[in-house]
Amino acid sequence: MPLVSMNEFLPKAKANKFAVGQFNMNNLEFAQAIVQAAMELKSPFIYGVSEGALKYMGIEFTVAIAEAAAKKSGLPIALHLDHGSSFEVAMKCIRAGFSSVMFDGSHYSFEENIRLTKEVVKAAHAMGVSVEGELGTIGGVEDDISVDEENANLAKPEEAIRFYEETGVDCLAIAVGTAHGMYAGEPDIKFDIIQEVSRAIPVPVVLHGGSGVPDEMIRKSIAAGVGKINVNTENQVAATEAIRDVLGKDAKVYDPRKYLTPARNAMVEVVKSKIELFGSSNQA
Repeated sequence: MPLVSMNEFLPKAKANKFAVGQFNMNNLEFAQAIVQAAMELKSPFIYGVSEGALKYMGIEFTVAIAEAAAKKSGLPIALHLDHGSSFEVAMKCIRAGFSSVMFDGSHYSFEENIRLTKEVVKAAHAMGVSVEGELGTIGGVEDDISVDEENANLAKPEEAIRFYEETGVDCLAIAVGTAHGMYAGEPDIKFDIIQEVSRAIPVPVVLHGGSGVPDEMIRKSIAAGVGKINVNTENQVAATEAIRDVLGKDAKVYDPRKYLTPARNAMVEVVKSKIELFGSSNQA
């Protein structure tokens, strides 16, 4: 099966009150773990790829890995640019074979964010590629992007609704109190904002910073209208802990397969737990 746009499964997710996971691909082992978990549970999913990961893996390798996973699994899989910084980066990914892109104009003024997002949407939709937009500023650290708590700004529902109406994005990430990375305490998610926006627009709300959010908050977010949830840090932590465990027990290990296999297995369990929590099992 070829890679698909997020429109192959996000409308169904919103209509049936489940969420599809975006699991970031950082190398081959991440990609293998994610698709293995999804195959076991028959779930659609999204490979998220940040600009930092693109630089690390190379765009050709990234697309080839995702296409191989889609062909092997037969699952509906979207390959999605995460936090794309410009029209040019989005177009580069689309030309290379990405089936979905995010344009993150949240650091621009509201009007400029709308203008730039509309440009991406127009070009992407002409090529059958889905687009995610972002409104508000999500805190935490992701790759080279760092936003402290003071500068994290919640999305305003009325602006989010207008943003959708003027841009025509296929899903909308709004800042509602989550953060990239792991949490020191519990996040303070504004479920009322999610619900107000979701009721007013036909596309799903996206929850960024899904790692470490308590299960009950995830369920409540989905009930309020979230249809896509991003997870990366929990996989990174699980993989790193597995590697440390292997090397801590035997300092003579040098074959990467000896420590990357346990890392991959650990991520499979994380992804399976998220798929079950999000309710996307058997939705492929």
